[in-house]
Amino acid sequence: MNRYPLWKNLLVLAVVLIGILYALPNLFPQNPSIEVTAVRGNQVTEATVGEVKAALENAGAKYKAVEFLEGGKVLARFETNSDQLAGQAAIEATLSDRYNNALTLSPDLPGWLRALDIQPMFLGLDLRGGIHVLIDVDMDAAVDQALERYTGDIRTLLRGEKVRYLTVTKDAGRISVRFRDVETRDRGEALIAREFRDLALDTGEENGAYYVYGSMTPANELEVKRFALEQNITTLRNRVNALGVAEPIIQRQGDRRIVVQLPGAQDPGRLKELLGATATLEYRLVDTEHNVQDAIDGRVPVGSKLYKERNGQPVLLLRRVIVTGDQITDASAGFDQRSGQPAVFVSLDGQGARRMRTVTTENVSKPMAVVFIENRTVTNMVAGEPVKRSVRTEEVISIANILEPFGRRFQTTGLDSSEEAHNLALLLRAGALAAPIEIVEERTIGPSLGQDNIDQGFKSVVIGFVLVVIFMALYYRVFGLVADVVLFANLVLIVAVLSLLQATLTLPGIAGIVLTVGMAVDANVLIFERIREEIRNGNSPQASIHSGYDKALSTIVDANITTLIAAVVLFSFGTGPIKGFAVTLVIGIVTSMFTAIVGTRAVVNLIHGGRRLQTLSI
Repeated sequence: MNRYPLWKNLLVLAVVLIGILYALPNLFPQNPSIEVTAVRGNQVTEATVGEVKAALENAGAKYKAVEFLEGGKVLARFETNSDQLAGQAAIEATLSDRYNNALTLSPDLPGWLRALDIQPMFLGLDLRGGIHVLIDVDMDAAVDQALERYTGDIRTLLRGEKVRYLTVTKDAGRISVRFRDVETRDRGEALIAREFRDLALDTGEENGAYYVYGSMTPANELEVKRFALEQNITTLRNRVNALGVAEPIIQRQGDRRIVVQLPGAQDPGRLKELLGATATLEYRLVDTEHNVQDAIDGRVPVGSKLYKERNGQPVLLLRRVIVTGDQITDASAGFDQRSGQPAVFVSLDGQGARRMRTVTTENVSKPMAVVFIENRTVTNMVAGEPVKRSVRTEEVISIANILEPFGRRFQTTGLDSSEEAHNLALLLRAGALAAPIEIVEERTIGPSLGQDNIDQGFKSVVIGFVLVVIFMALYYRVFGLVADVVLFANLVLIVAVLSLLQATLTLPGIAGIVLTVGMAVDANVLIFERIREEIRNGNSPQASIHSGYDKALSTIVDANITTLIAAVVLFSFGTGPIKGFAVTLVIGIVTSMFTAIVGTRAVVNLIHGGRRLQTLSI
């Protein structure tokens, strides 16, 4: 009686050994490090390792190692935080035009653990540190973009209704539509008033021309600003989530600012690049009626704009935008089947698809250009101090003749590499920013700020564990010692599962572990008290052990399921720290049920199973 089959003992042993293996990386120290990633148009290769080493050595910055990692990045390790900061200054001074860099921590694991690709769990911003970014949304640009859309839509409306107009322009925060005569103006005003009810209209006469003026109402302008902020929050969250960052905090601050906190970030350089960049596409027709050379000489036609292709060749495009990035519903990277070049396959929303089909139908055999627009922040050293400046890139990446009308889905080529195609598809799929953003505050929070929290959290776990161990050993004797051993295994399994899931441990998460330490022995208490009761009823020791585990099982399951439901609700409806607490609580409930029911039973069976017992030390 009270014997497990061999396979069950081996299963318990395997779970414990795997748990130890996955928990082991958390015992190794974290090195202050710098991650170096490429700016668009550049690549990180093995040669980059030599460039980083040369930059550090020339500046006299001490480093521990510089390694090339999979995924196209270089990791420089340092012994101290001061060496890390000196290394960052050296890299920014010489390599910032081609590479991004960010402070991070990297585990100093032995080679065999790296070969197994076993990583420690992440620590949250309150424990490990991370990236804190304060972003300002350009509300004036959001309003200006809305007026630009109105301008294009009014042109399309009047042209579709065959109302002849002279010009439709945007100037000084309003839209001006110029007509030749009063009758045409009145007809145009009626159409605009019918289709764009959220515009405040006015009329006027100047230099023999008749005008309709449209401006946004205060309520409409406020709605545009609110939407821009909410859309940017959603877009930034999608970008971060697409990279698998654990428990990001992205929330509104005031009327125009967004706070982004990225605890336990795996790739800070990449995250900073994606947060700072506002990459999108615009599709425009090529102006084939005017001379490019005249535009180069300064005589740019009113309805056109001069651009450059990536090879520096100038090209003249119509100002009218066919579709923009905010009308893209999906994007994926791939390769053009005919040329084999990297491509982005784009899907449009209903309005964008209709507009694209209309334009391509009217302009078959005419050239259409794809304009790549990107805003990013670069750092330059001026008088020994880092100075940040915004760089806006507008370049034509592709010009092709419209062979046949198309609408909802098509492809864009002309990209430098498959990596750039992947990045662009990620940004487009995450959603276009409704307004330009600027990073006004950027802080990389080092682990020293959270060291006190780590120390106090560790101390609380140790104190709670020791008190429970002493109580169980004194009150339940040998069985109590068994529960203590299994309780330690339970802690190991919690850490192992957090590492296996690459979850982020926060200070509330530590509170969940402390709570689990106290709750983990509840099941053993129920089992041991049931065994005592069976002995008092005159049952044999072996029968008492068997009955104790069997009869207490339903009570243990019921109690843990109710707690599990509460934890799931906390995770579903909570945010940030509450989710961190719920995660560790759920993991602790599952592991404690396994260790308390299966683990202690396996140990007790090894000690007492199959033996003739007169008494039990319980």
